Amino acid sequence: MDTPQIGMDFEERQIYSVYQLNREVKQLLQQNFPLLWIEGELSNVARPASGHIYFSLKDQQAQVRCAMFRNSNRSLAFQPENGMHVLVRARVGVYEPRGEYQLTVEHMEEAGIGILQRKYEALKLKLSQEGLFDTDNKLPLPVYPKIVSIVTSATGAAIRDILSVLHRRYPLLTIRIYAVPVQGDNSAAAIVEALSSINKNKDSDVIIVTRGGGSIEDLWSFNEEEVARAIYASRIPVVSGVGHEVDFTIADFVADVRAATPSAAAELITPHQNELLETLEQYESTLLYLFRDKLSNLYQSIDWITQRLDFLHPKQTIQRKQEYLIELQRRALSAIKLSISDQSNQLNKLSLRFESQSPHARVREAKAKLIDLHRQMNRSIQLKLDHKQQMLHTLVRTLEAVSPLGTLNRGYAIASHSSTGQILHDSKQVNKGERISIQLAQGSLSAKVEDKQ
Repeated sequence: MDTPQIGMDFEERQIYSVYQLNREVKQLLQQNFPLLWIEGELSNVARPASGHIYFSLKDQQAQVRCAMFRNSNRSLAFQPENGMHVLVRARVGVYEPRGEYQLTVEHMEEAGIGILQRKYEALKLKLSQEGLFDTDNKLPLPVYPKIVSIVTSATGAAIRDILSVLHRRYPLLTIRIYAVPVQGDNSAAAIVEALSSINKNKDSDVIIVTRGGGSIEDLWSFNEEEVARAIYASRIPVVSGVGHEVDFTIADFVADVRAATPSAAAELITPHQNELLETLEQYESTLLYLFRDKLSNLYQSIDWITQRLDFLHPKQTIQRKQEYLIELQRRALSAIKLSISDQSNQLNKLSLRFESQSPHARVREAKAKLIDLHRQMNRSIQLKLDHKQQMLHTLVRTLEAVSPLGTLNRGYAIASHSSTGQILHDSKQVNKGERISIQLAQGSLSAKVEDKQ
């Protein structure tokens, strides 16, 4: 039997530390598993003072540990509890200190409702992008409908409310009820079939698609794509009255008109009978007014014809001709006077023009201009002199301000080295016993340095 070689190839072995192993396993998991959606039941939920949430996510066959850090759980719309069925978006990783495989959760929502909500939002976006919600495609409601078709449950509260409103507001309306299930597996297909039948019959003026309130699951038939497309394809205006005021379904967005409640849908499609009576009374008043106006116009026409006949009588014609001749005579005299006046004005203008061209007038004008130019020149020279004088005064004041003599006049003196003439700024520039010159405002002094500081 071969004896094992204890030290063989020891230098060729790749030896990992526990930390390195956990780190590489974590990197492999992160590289091979993208951000995942995972559904399961919450257990062992813990929320320490740090604000993080730690829990396990399990189903009937397995469980996995999870961590949801404080920055991610701030937007939670509910309080996670043991036993809740949730949907999480998470990354797969390893908690390196203990080498435990776990999920890092970035988002959590309650399952069921959350799934339906995502389906709802996805379909809403899809149909909106296709133009099914565009207002340009909406059909107007008839003002006075004759036949209304109602697609709803035959036993629900919605149909009772609608019938009550319709009988009270507009009893002349013919009502056709298409009884369909409004929730459950087969309800969407039944609604689509009812809409198709109504459009094939072509005798309805408006359609109401309705049901009472409920949860998102109860109303889901009206969020199905086939129902939305059937409403959009209808050539008869569709009013959607699904749920309560706060409920919005896909059917509401596709319908030509959305009503907040079933009762509101009935009110939207019908005028009130009292309003109709008021309208008929207004029509009656309008017809009476038009009839009386027509009679008045006829009487005026008769009067006008009578006056026209009188106007065409031969005696009236001769009188009008005489008046016309008198008017022509007046116009001729007026024209002659106007012509004489125009010629007189023209003559005055020529006289004035001739006078303006006279040499004497031009000499007077030139003389006046020369006097004005002389006055302007004198004023310009005076202004220039004043300006230069002000500048001179300014320069003198500036020079006096910076002159050393001005400084000396205020009691200061200038000291310089007697032998070199160098201006002294510092006592270190001279030595004890040397002579210095001191310039005052009036005269100068010669001094000997006895001491310096």
